[in-house]
Amino acid sequence: MLTIYRRHKKDCEHRSEGRKYRRCRCPIWVDGFLDANEIRKSLDTADWQKAHDRVREWEAKGQIGRKLQQEPITIESARDEFLRELKARNLRETSIDKYRVLFRQMVAFAQESGRRYITEFDLQSLRQFRASWPNRNLSALKKLERLRAFYRFAYDSKWVCENYASKIANPKVVDRPTLPFSREEMIQILAACDRYGENRGHAGREDERRVRALVLLLRYTGMRIGDAVTLKRVRIKGNKLFLYTAKTGTPVYCPLPNSVIEALEASPRTNEEHFFWTGESKIKSAVGNWQRALKRLFRLAAVPEGHAHRFRDTFAVERLLAGVPIERVSILLGHSSLKVTERHYAPWVRSRQEQLEADVRRTWETDPSVPTETKGTPQVHAIKPVIQ
Repeated sequence: MLTIYRRHKKDCEHRSEGRKYRRCRCPIWVDGFLDANEIRKSLDTADWQKAHDRVREWEAKGQIGRKLQQEPITIESARDEFLRELKARNLRETSIDKYRVLFRQMVAFAQESGRRYITEFDLQSLRQFRASWPNRNLSALKKLERLRAFYRFAYDSKWVCENYASKIANPKVVDRPTLPFSREEMIQILAACDRYGENRGHAGREDERRVRALVLLLRYTGMRIGDAVTLKRVRIKGNKLFLYTAKTGTPVYCPLPNSVIEALEASPRTNEEHFFWTGESKIKSAVGNWQRALKRLFRLAAVPEGHAHRFRDTFAVERLLAGVPIERVSILLGHSSLKVTERHYAPWVRSRQEQLEADVRRTWETDPSVPTETKGTPQVHAIKPVIQ
């Protein structure tokens, strides 16, 4: 029989009352025998009802934890079942590919360590597996989230008795500051477009027009490169680009300068339906080709830190510095939450920067050490971001 009790902390005022006192929030432990095995362990909860239900379930099953299916499932079988579930949920192929990368590493790790079944991956094994990843920062966090998703599926399928992946702590993530292109860098990039196809004849000149059109599209729409590469021609209506339909059912459009429309129309067609994609290759391959093209363009432009996402940052930051509310910028960027926009672009919000400076100047009014002529709140002519 198993007995649950409060194991009082050192600073608990009811510690002297022992196990009989239950009304504090100290952790709950279990003590007793189950199937001739002595058990004394923490239940990892302070909720008395949860602890009671868990112990009664153990007693009913005659074992600790949940009852698993009879035959253990191999890692490969669990992988295949999970991938089928992802396809049934209509996830994008690019998202599923990221899970495939995770599973390739997991299978390789299992073979090296002599593991075959998913039940052989306990908490210590998963920690060792995570330590073998070459990923760092945000990419390591995203991979850990995919591992947790897989283990939730395994736990719900009763392949494992506990979701050990949920107990692995997140890696420390250091966010890189948002770095939009400067005016000088944009001039260099556009000038490099005219040299992109040098010494390659007619085909080179066509590539120059295509890469210029893509650069201008990224710069003036804030689109992600995957969305820009697969952009359909029908989404351009007059001088506006249809971005998406909001949850309210309202279509969201982004006006385009005439120069962008002209560049898109002048771009040689590779497909009647799309601007930059033939529609025949995989989207991942098409995006990869254009990323390599942009990498070459940045080398020609002498912009060593250039990458496609900085066009999106430039689009967002210029609007924030122009006084556009961050809520509207978030809508244009298509972020799922305003918090996402604030995390990346809050330092660039003009009104917040002006308010910060005004607050500092207001403290001068009561400071006798500040000269009279410097007091007040003069008009702000230049805005610089406060990088947190």
